[in-house]
Amino acid sequence: MIENVKYQAIYDYLVTSFATELRPGDKVPSERELCEKFGVSRMTVRQAIGDLVAEGKLERIQGKGTFVAHEKLDLQLRITSFSQEMRMRGMVPATRVLSCEERMPSASVATSLGLQENQTIYYIRRLRFADDTPMCVETTHLPAHLLPDFITPQPPEGIYSELNQRGFSPSWGEDVIESVVLDSEHSKLLEVSLGAAGLLVNRRSYAQDTPICLTQSYYRGDRYKLWVPIAQPFATVNRGARA
Repeated sequence: MIENVKYQAIYDYLVTSFATELRPGDKVPSERELCEKFGVSRMTVRQAIGDLVAEGKLERIQGKGTFVAHEKLDLQLRITSFSQEMRMRGMVPATRVLSCEERMPSASVATSLGLQENQTIYYIRRLRFADDTPMCVETTHLPAHLLPDFITPQPPEGIYSELNQRGFSPSWGEDVIESVVLDSEHSKLLEVSLGAAGLLVNRRSYAQDTPICLTQSYYRGDRYKLWVPIAQPFATVNRGARA
């Protein structure tokens, strides 16, 4: 019973610290410091910390310690750009272009965009930030024959905005979402440990019935959770094979 009371005291102390003293990314007191402060066993401290880790309030980083976790953002399934999403959340978006060129598509990309033989695509790969934190590695494929000079002299800051101006406003789309283990390249770009969890979203966007944009996005799993509204079942929409 005494240990239960002390466990609750440690738990409450840490939760209160999140609200009054510590910010996301700050290191919390060590197990030894908490043991000394509350006069409890290390097992009790580990239980309280472990429960907060399981709840997503704390995160352990091997070899460094335990830190206040960043709040996870809802990854909502709607036709908006990354920048629009971040601004709606009160965050400042930014972008670093990693690669941009006109090229021949792979067979799967050509099929997904309904391209004919020898039709090219614009390939744009970007690292997306929110409040200076890397959040997503995004690769976009667009049909070049429909969008002349789209990346000349440089890619537009907002792809969806440019599509709107050219009369190809994305009106609907389809997402395929997977959980992934981030490889060395994506881990480095997103500034997370090798093998960290991530979310992979493959999206095909349509302007009316024209497939206009194919995007592959790797999100860091420690900053996102998937939010999906549900409703009564209705007839399944099937607009062809997914990308």
